[in-house]
Amino acid sequence: MPYSLVSAATLGFDLVRLPAGRAVAGVLLTGLGADAGALSALAASHAARNLTREERGVRAVRGRRAREMAASVPHVRGAAGAGDRAAVLVTQLEQGTIGDAPTLERLLRDDVLGPEHAAAAELPAEERDEAADVLADAAVGYWAAGVLPPLVRRELTGSFDRAVEGGGVAVPVVGDDLGPAARELAGLLDAVRRLDDAGRAAWRAAVDAGRAEHRPWATAMHEASWAAHVSGRTRALATAQLHAVQAFVDGGFDLHDGAGGVWNAVAGCVQGIAMADMLDENSLAVLCSPWVRVTAR
Repeated sequence: MPYSLVSAATLGFDLVRLPAGRAVAGVLLTGLGADAGALSALAASHAARNLTREERGVRAVRGRRAREMAASVPHVRGAAGAGDRAAVLVTQLEQGTIGDAPTLERLLRDDVLGPEHAAAAELPAEERDEAADVLADAAVGYWAAGVLPPLVRRELTGSFDRAVEGGGVAVPVVGDDLGPAARELAGLLDAVRRLDDAGRAAWRAAVDAGRAEHRPWATAMHEASWAAHVSGRTRALATAQLHAVQAFVDGGFDLHDGAGGVWNAVAGCVQGIAMADMLDENSLAVLCSPWVRVTAR
């Protein structure tokens, strides 16, 4: 399944279950929020600058091999194990990703830095391509951090890391670029980020309490995604979901929570709050019900 900004919550489902998924979210957030100056700084950190043609060729070969290794990240199609169907499904959800490294790279190049990215359009093509290379290498390197040798991972992520450490590039924090409900979203994300043991238990209990309702969560998520598309707020909603990935990890949730429904609950609340002005009451109630339960405890 290809990743897209429209389905950023699905991407988030994978990221919260990957060892360095938080860092992938940071790379994507950087790409989404970068102005022309930041993109130029990323391009300037490109490891192939000032290399000879032969050295560029060697580096390109290493990059292709690293991407071949990234293909060994377990996918839901290949993560099945022995045992009953329920146990196999749990294993798939905990260990297998829905997307893969090539779909992540296409997302970054074609969607994040695509035609709707005004700052990218301002740059000369060569500089824009160099910035895209740095971001794509970092995204793939962190996405596959669990299977790549450390030296290979660092070679992919090094240019991005140097650009951030040099101060010319910053991973965006939660700001007012999340749409009309930016303030409410910031409150939700801050609450998730600051969770303690009791708070995490409350979210898990809220998820368990909602399982019996059989409410159309997927339909409500689709309605919110469509509302974001028709209102021109897809990038803002995707930005909110990527911030939610970081808050989820910072709040102490793990891959078991991600696979067990807690990520879907958090992502649904983000989706509902972000698009509350365009959703019907039923869809909004479905998406925000976990947050209502948690805050009413």
